[in-house]
This record gives sequence, C-alpha cells and structure tokens, in this order.
Amino acid sequence: MEALLPFALILVAFYFLILRPQRARAKQAEQLQAKLAPGAEIMTTSGIFATVLEIRDDSVVVEVSPGSTLRITKAAVGRVVAGDASTDDDADDADPTTDAVDGPDTDAASRRSPSAE
Repeated sequence: MEALLPFALILVAFYFLILRPQRARAKQAEQLQAKLAPGAEIMTTSGIFATVLEIRDDSVVVEVSPGSTLRITKAAVGRVVAGDASTDDDADDADPTTDAVDGPDTDAASRRSPSAE
C-alpha cells in the first residue's frame, strides 16, 4: 500500500498543476467569446486593435482601420477592450509627450550617441 502513495501524490499534483488551470483557461476563453458582439473593440493575441464587424461560426470579421477588414479565428481574440466602438480612450492618445507614435520625437537629439555627430 505504501508503494501506491507516491503515485497517488503524483496524480493529485498533476490534477492541480495541469488539469485544473487548463479548465480555468478554457472557461475564460468561452466567456471571452460570449462577450464578442458587433461593435466591440478587441485586441488580438498579436496585439492588433480592431472593431468587430461580424461573428461567424469559427471566425470573426474585424475592421482594423476604416475600410480595412480582416477575418481572424475566435481563438486569436486576446481580450475585449470595450463594449462598443465609441469610447473616449482615444482622447488620451492625442498627447505627443506620452506617446511617441502620435507626435514628433522631440527628445531624439538627447539620445544621439556622441560618435554619430
């Protein structure tokens, strides 16, 4: 009987370290896919922000910029950013001092190496 104790402990550890977290991730994925609706802003697992246009059986049609659409699998949706496309989050992106993508990089001269001059 004592010989079976290590095997039982390994099975219990396997359950708590592998199976249980996997079920939790699957449940989260199902909840995420249930949140998908036309007009929802999403971020894909590769970091692309888009707005959901259409939901199909195994894929989602999204708009990444006006007139530019992509068809992606539902599994590629990383998270739902907002419930609808009309959010006020874009107002924060307009500050060029906090986001170098939106404005000129005024600090480039200070980062230049001395050998480049």
